[in-house]
Amino acid sequence: MAEPDEHFFNRADEHINLSNKQLSEVDRGKVSASMMYAVARFNSWVSALSFESADEMQKAKQETIKYFVSEYEKMLGENLDDYIKHFDKYTK
Repeated sequence: MAEPDEHFFNRADEHINLSNKQLSEVDRGKVSASMMYAVARFNSWVSALSFESADEMQKAKQETIKYFVSEYEKMLGENLDDYIKHFDKYTK
């Protein structure tokens, strides 16, 4: 991941706060699934805006998937490492 801009974590926290609010209505697995779907849907839209046609987008589909999966894997790994390091603090 490139160096985040100064508001990166604030934007992320807004999404997390919304998900935390949803936990009062439904279990965390369902909230997580909805958030992942929203990210996939939004990133599909962002990707579509960079193409001139559906055919061009189709040709780049696997490369696009590879990019987003790779970025997610890095971010997930970093956050899992953080939770491992601070497990007792974060889970109490």
